[in-house]
Amino acid sequence: MTTDNDQKTDPDPDPAAGSMAKCRRHAAGEDPVKRDQILKGAMKEFMENGFDATSMNEICRTAGVSKGTIYVYFADKVDLFEALIAEERDKIFVGIEALLEEDIPLKNKLTLFGQKMVEILCSDRVIRSQRIVAGIVDRMPAVGARFYDSGAVRTQMALAALFEREHAAGRILIPDAKRAGVQFVELATAGLWRARLFGKRTTAPTSEEMNVTVEAAVDMFLRAYGARPEQED
Repeated sequence: MTTDNDQKTDPDPDPAAGSMAKCRRHAAGEDPVKRDQILKGAMKEFMENGFDATSMNEICRTAGVSKGTIYVYFADKVDLFEALIAEERDKIFVGIEALLEEDIPLKNKLTLFGQKMVEILCSDRVIRSQRIVAGIVDRMPAVGARFYDSGAVRTQMALAALFEREHAAGRILIPDAKRAGVQFVELATAGLWRARLFGKRTTAPTSEEMNVTVEAAVDMFLRAYGARPEQED
């Protein structure tokens, strides 16, 4: 018979084995595989049913985890949704922001960036996410503000940084780089993105449509800001 004060001891403990076991275990809420499993289940439910019609119970079933496990990783449904959007957005920006660092003429750089940006913004997945956020912003304005800051504003600021560099190099005359970033996004998406968002267009624009729109936007933008041809070294 044992008492609460009795302790079981390993007669021949193996420190190396204990260390390996600790490496295999994750602290609560820190297992990336489990977190990804939850996010994938949440993505399916949110994309199919929207925010309000999706319950944590449904996410649990789809992800194959218990509700207790979900709450170890995410505080509530809003926290889970925001984490999901942030992860998807980060995957997108890794590729698109790199285009602005390419060592190519500004016109080519803006054209490539604009084409990729429009392709992403008009995709089914991004349009669905934007509609979900728009549907809850009246009740949860902070969610909408964070979504905008980390998406639209992030794109605008990445462009602004490029325009500041080009202005400093004397290749373009842009007194307000932040405003120019907003303007370029609006020009490049003109007639395409909003039509998708509000259901006027039920499918993404074709490559030809995107190319024509973006190329016209780049030409108009560079003419307005007095771009100078880049010189050979």
